[in-house]
Amino acid sequence: MRKKLFFVCVLALLLPSLALAQSQKPVDVIPTDSGDVAITFLGHASLMLQWRGQVIDIDPWSAQADYSRLPKADLVLVTHEHRDHLDVAAIKAIRKPGTVIAASAPVVVKTAVKGAVVLKNGDTKELLGIRVDVVPAYNRVHMRAPGEPFHPLGQGNGYVLHFGSTRIYVAGDTEDIPEMAALTGVDVAFLPVNLPYTMDVDMLARAAELLRPKVLYPYHTGDTDMAAVAAALKNLPGVETRIRPMK
Repeated sequence: MRKKLFFVCVLALLLPSLALAQSQKPVDVIPTDSGDVAITFLGHASLMLQWRGQVIDIDPWSAQADYSRLPKADLVLVTHEHRDHLDVAAIKAIRKPGTVIAASAPVVVKTAVKGAVVLKNGDTKELLGIRVDVVPAYNRVHMRAPGEPFHPLGQGNGYVLHFGSTRIYVAGDTEDIPEMAALTGVDVAFLPVNLPYTMDVDMLARAAELLRPKVLYPYHTGDTDMAAVAAALKNLPGVETRIRPMK
């Protein structure tokens, strides 16, 4: 009985600190003509967006947050099937009746994510009143083995989400691919910079030059030297680079 009481007391002491740690995840607010978008930077490639009372989770991963303590999701978007982007336990923790889950085809094939909407490169779908444009995400240079890219063309997605006239681009695991040149009018961009899986700093700078977003968030950063990232992007006209903890 004493051991049980001791455990309960310790848990009671720990819970407030856990809740505080969760609440200290940074949040930025992006104004749009259809209401503010609040972006919570959960870590790595995991983002939570809140807009007009709806919660949108992108690539939820339990290593970055205790999803059982976060709001239930109205929409979950998964870019591809790698474990740091596809976490069935995290999806289960934030799923509720009516949650829409949308993902690349390999996610649906690989897992038991029931009822997921399949999104393919080039698709445009309206999900819960949000237009989602599906963009390729792939490697051309960085390879797992000769001829075997870490992210092959056609398997992974990036997403452009439309909140009124504001466009937020979450690139997924990709390099500075030619398709980025066609993405006009991107207001906010999340671009990965993490060798060997995504872009190096020079690739990131070229992608930023192609896109010219008003706000650029490097994400999926791993052990990248963020001072080098800031230096590479500081002279890009019209682009505000915001560095948040997304290791």
